[in-house]
Amino acid sequence: MAADGWSWFPVLATGVSLFKCLFINSYRSTDFEVHRNWLAITHSLPVSRWYHENSSEWTLDYPPLFAWFEFGLSHVAQHFDRNMLLLQKQNYASPATVLFQRLSVIFTDVIFILATRECCRCVQKQKASQKDVLSRPAFILAVLLLWNFGLLIVDHIHFQYNGFLFGFLLLSVAKHLQAQHLQGALLFAILLNLKHIYLYVAPAYGVYLLRSYCFTESSADGGIRWRSFSLLRLLALGSVVIAVCAVSFGPFIVMGQLPQVLSRLFPFKRGLCHAYWAPNAWALYNALDKVLATLGVRLKLLKEAELPQASMTGGLVQEFQHSVLPSVSPSVTLVCTLLSILPALASIWRRPRGARGFLRCLLLCALGSFMFGWHVHEKAILIAILPLSILAVESREDAGIFLLLSTTGHYSLFPLLFTPAELPIKVCLMLMFSLFSFSALRKLHSGGSLLRPVELVYLLGLGLVALFSEVLFPLSPWKLRLPFLPLLATSVYCSVGVSYSFLRLYATLLHSDSKPKQH
Repeated sequence: MAADGWSWFPVLATGVSLFKCLFINSYRSTDFEVHRNWLAITHSLPVSRWYHENSSEWTLDYPPLFAWFEFGLSHVAQHFDRNMLLLQKQNYASPATVLFQRLSVIFTDVIFILATRECCRCVQKQKASQKDVLSRPAFILAVLLLWNFGLLIVDHIHFQYNGFLFGFLLLSVAKHLQAQHLQGALLFAILLNLKHIYLYVAPAYGVYLLRSYCFTESSADGGIRWRSFSLLRLLALGSVVIAVCAVSFGPFIVMGQLPQVLSRLFPFKRGLCHAYWAPNAWALYNALDKVLATLGVRLKLLKEAELPQASMTGGLVQEFQHSVLPSVSPSVTLVCTLLSILPALASIWRRPRGARGFLRCLLLCALGSFMFGWHVHEKAILIAILPLSILAVESREDAGIFLLLSTTGHYSLFPLLFTPAELPIKVCLMLMFSLFSFSALRKLHSGGSLLRPVELVYLLGLGLVALFSEVLFPLSPWKLRLPFLPLLATSVYCSVGVSYSFLRLYATLLHSDSKPKQH
């Protein structure tokens, strides 16, 4: 687009930034105190004690680069309230502390805004007849990213720095779409050293860069030409990754603390599922175990007294013990995850389809890891929803998958905001985002429903689950007897939608393999 065609972007970005300020005094989760404590740790203690400090339960468990990020923030925080930088077991949230931490999220979102602009530059240009700004793919993509419902509630109400982190991911994706692969690799290496959850998509990066960057040519049928391998490119790529990791982990390696840091980053003792089951395969597995246990007790095949207590009475807990089905170990989840992403990785190795083929593989890796990973957080669904927005404005079929996955995934985040005051906020925000998504993408892709009949029926059912969980259940007598029921219903029902989206996205990959190779 011409430069004057972007006059709407600063208005959109400024508008969402001001809108975020409305949530400064809203509900905040324990993550607010987590990050406040990390500010105190990095400011008050020498580097050698950062990953050993445990006076608070909120220990530092992000990679070192994020610790340095918190260290930098702490030097600004001291001008708001020095007491927030004191190590203490009790939560601390003075008005000045709340203001600083909320503003820090809003201001660091500038990375996400820049990334959004770069992604908008990468989408295919609109047809000449599309003079209306509101109908342009770039504008629609900007709204889908900047005003994403999930990011708004997770970062600016619940509290986290996901926008800052997703900025690096989307910038990296944009650089690959622009064929600037070393810059894309550098940005992703930085991201991994900020938050290691993005290991979910690391296999896509590794295979794509090795196949499409280190091998410089392909045969006529898309196959690999082994003689085209560039050792120089491999060394350049490795140097970028090693340099970032050396800056991040180097000081801790020198101090002999690498095992301690890794033990904080990968705490496998936390259990298969989070306190609220993320809507994935293990939520369905857990639900099936509960059903079998209940049937076993009623048929007198099992004794209730011998079952794990949480299985029958406690509902959704962090350490879930299965009663009937075999318990799942971290190694089992790793094998399942690898098996789920292997076809996608094999596809871009065997027959590369350009940067957009890489993006599709990235999405499948994100969803595969979400579906089968160990101790997955429900917020991780955004790793798939946000990049999928790019494909949604370019492909009618991808737009349909986006609508289903974003609606399901976003609703699965509702339990994060459980206070009555936030109910109208989350409902209104999600309705506005969903209405825009459905109407804008439908208009962009020349009208007609983007969803299949069975998908529309599923989304109607999602509305019924929402009505039951948010309105009817709190007024029912079940509230005291079965307090975990709304969470169980939300998790299991959303698991079906996410699983379906994962399979449908895989189907598009298999379908694309039958088409001619993109250059």
